[in-house]
Amino acid sequence: MSKHVNRISFVSIAACIVLIVASASNTGSADRPETSPVARVIEKKIAGESQALRLRGERLQAPDMLRDFYERRDYRPAWVDGSGLRTRVYSLISSIEKADREGLTPDYYHLRTVRALIEEIRKYGDGSVSPVDIRADLDLLLSDAFLLLGCHYSAGCVNPVTLEADWHVKPKQIDVISIFEKAVKEDRIQESLQKLLPSQDMYAELKKNLISYRGLAGKGGWPAIPGGKPLKSGIRDNRVRDLRQRLEISGYLPPGINDARDTFDSALEDAVIKFQKLHGLQTDGVVGPVTLKALNITAESRARQIELNMERMRWVSKRLGERYIAVNIADFALKVIERGNAVLSMKVIVGKPYWHTPVFSEKMTHLILNPYWNVPANIARKEIIPKIRRDGEYLKKENMKILSGWGQKPREIDPGSVDWNSAASSAFKYRFRQEPGPRNPLGRVKFMFPNPFDVYLHDTPGKNLFERDVRSFSHGCIRMEKPLELAEYVLKHDPQWTPEKISVELAEGREKEIRLPEPIDVYILYLTAWVDGNGLLHFRDDVYGRDAKLDAELKKPPPS
Repeated sequence: MSKHVNRISFVSIAACIVLIVASASNTGSADRPETSPVARVIEKKIAGESQALRLRGERLQAPDMLRDFYERRDYRPAWVDGSGLRTRVYSLISSIEKADREGLTPDYYHLRTVRALIEEIRKYGDGSVSPVDIRADLDLLLSDAFLLLGCHYSAGCVNPVTLEADWHVKPKQIDVISIFEKAVKEDRIQESLQKLLPSQDMYAELKKNLISYRGLAGKGGWPAIPGGKPLKSGIRDNRVRDLRQRLEISGYLPPGINDARDTFDSALEDAVIKFQKLHGLQTDGVVGPVTLKALNITAESRARQIELNMERMRWVSKRLGERYIAVNIADFALKVIERGNAVLSMKVIVGKPYWHTPVFSEKMTHLILNPYWNVPANIARKEIIPKIRRDGEYLKKENMKILSGWGQKPREIDPGSVDWNSAASSAFKYRFRQEPGPRNPLGRVKFMFPNPFDVYLHDTPGKNLFERDVRSFSHGCIRMEKPLELAEYVLKHDPQWTPEKISVELAEGREKEIRLPEPIDVYILYLTAWVDGNGLLHFRDDVYGRDAKLDAELKKPPPS
């Protein structure tokens, strides 16, 4: 199978449940009502098991779903009838044309070929006398377009698992065939497709901003600001005029405020700070190299960035719930959301660019106070053992033990009995555990949401790293700025675990597991553009280099 087909149709459609309703009563020819010539041609064209069905030079992207749909209706056409084209044809064409508003390419959905076939039918005047073959092809292409667009709206155009190896969010499963059947029966084509789009307010807000940024790009965008010394409050420079224009066009500076002045005043400084805040930059009001780079990204590029993140929103198109924890890797931030509002926010540290934090969702079930750190085998081989070779006192300094086995009473191993020259090999049969304490990299608390990646949220003794704007320093787990605040939040409905009780338990210094009174969903996401609860659009740098890959995949057309 072609790579393009795998990318655009087969894999995306895999997220759509296909419920096959087939029995002798609805597929047997003996009980079938008299079929029309168009129905007989449709049946002939989609019979068999070939995955490479083509019509008018175009590949049908959802052949199995098409077969199921037409078998259920005895191959009766859905879009043409004895008197010509049904009005729903134009409803679907309108929906396909509007796919551009979702950041998708209308021609992926047979738009040109459909229009050409309609023109052929119109040449005959009365659609009912046009060649049967043309009407059958048009019906199949329109049905394929609806099914494909429905899957893309509900699950995304690109399969995130094949594109981003660290993406593990379970897709929402949709019975698109049943939705299609109902849409045809009720003549509600556009409404049915729109309901498949993500229901989150953020998606709708991104779409509004996409229209705005496309408009800015269509008018030429904003001026590039030449390089030079940093621009800051009080300075006079000809480039300040460009800065004013740049911020005014994009809405960060109210229009008409000292447009002609080349002096960097307080109003301009406020606008720069607002820009920096919404782009995840240091909010110092100074246009240095990093801020200048962000300012000079074009309106067209920002519009595309919005499109890419709308696609990511379609990958997790289900409602996230009334209450959940969301970590945005690209923003280095965690938010606790209740009914759409952030009730707790904090900075986080995520995986290094070569040690990505995966994208997934699970339920947080418990937390651990004063946790041990069981060192992962790869970290032990690459980092711990080399340090032991260089410093014989390393284990003692780090309050770390060598253990054999697991359970309540693992056997402690004397470091002097280990041959450290060969310990880094895969045959090393022991493990390292760091005891609770000030040097433990998990800090005082970790939050568990069981997952196959052994990733969790935890405290850290390295608080200074939270002052950095770019915080990708971990081995994949997520270090938190305010772990105790989150602990108090998730335990607030358990009367046994008051903030005072938590403090007492932490002072004891012993590991303690606490079950949450109510499990809470945790979403680890990767968004480089989003709209917050106040309607403000944020952009972030693509720390893992994923935008470029997604951009390239979305630009690939289906095979002709």
